[in-house]
Amino acid sequence: MGVSTRPPAYAALFDTSIGRCAVAWSGDTIFRFELPDPRPDAVRRRITRAHGDIGVESAEPTSVIAEAVDRIRGHLAGESDDLRGIAVDIEDLPEFHRRVYEVTRAIDPGHTLSYGQVADRIGAPGAAQAVGQALGRNPIPLIIPCHRVLAADHALHGFSAPGGITTKLRLLEIERTPGFGEPTLF
Repeated sequence: MGVSTRPPAYAALFDTSIGRCAVAWSGDTIFRFELPDPRPDAVRRRITRAHGDIGVESAEPTSVIAEAVDRIRGHLAGESDDLRGIAVDIEDLPEFHRRVYEVTRAIDPGHTLSYGQVADRIGAPGAAQAVGQALGRNPIPLIIPCHRVLAADHALHGFSAPGGITTKLRLLEIERTPGFGEPTLF
């Protein structure tokens, strides 16, 4: 059995305005993020599962990760932050997924794209379903804002994070995305 060449990996749970979230990191980059789950142990279990060939230990965030946590807390409290300055590690993921995540990460808060538009932007027209599958495997939701990708008819279909489309709607409302959470005249 060989020795791991990966640096150690750590995880921390933290409270936000929408519930307890979690982040896992190695060095100064985040490789996993968890949105709240009504089952208290589920978030801890998912965030501390092995990363490649190494375990993930609970720890206090380093200064860089603590700053990322503060930005996430602020964003979930309604402060508009695109979270793009938070370093993420998607290096070991399939190339198609990385391209989807790069386009998705460029979507500003309060804006959306369709699965088809993301497919077009990565040069894979007609791959909307594959885009949806890649987003369903997004290991860093919110920071890679898969909730900002919608069906062509602007409908909310599927969301793999705990709470499903209710969570997706809540995130779009927090970001004051037009058409979501706004009062109507009738």
